Amino acid sequence: MPEPSRQRAIAVRVYPTDVAPEWRPRADAYKTRTGWLVKFDLAGVHPQDVAVRVSGCRISVAGRRRDSYLEEGLSYYLMEISYSRFERTIELPCDLVNPGVELEFRDGMLLVRVHTEK
Repeated sequence: MPEPSRQRAIAVRVYPTDVAPEWRPRADAYKTRTGWLVKFDLAGVHPQDVAVRVSGCRISVAGRRRDSYLEEGLSYYLMEISYSRFERTIELPCDLVNPGVELEFRDGMLLVRVHTEK
């Protein structure tokens, strides 16, 4: 008896061309002696593609992750990484009055240090 053919179900998501799936980077927030440290997971994002805004009690990060490793003639088999615009806002439990802000990219993480006025 011949072996039944093996078929794999393939799920395909189709998005309208003007709407992309939303990508929200993961974040951790820590209270420090001098203010706050907020870490954003931005693996594969270039620093020049990121904007940070601190306003009131909010820290907002926006930008774009681009796929810079494409070569001519490639066709994809699996795509789980989002390459698109992103935005993430973290609301802290206090108002940030005249904050000092330091930014650092380290190992795919954006570190936002917010020094609060005493």
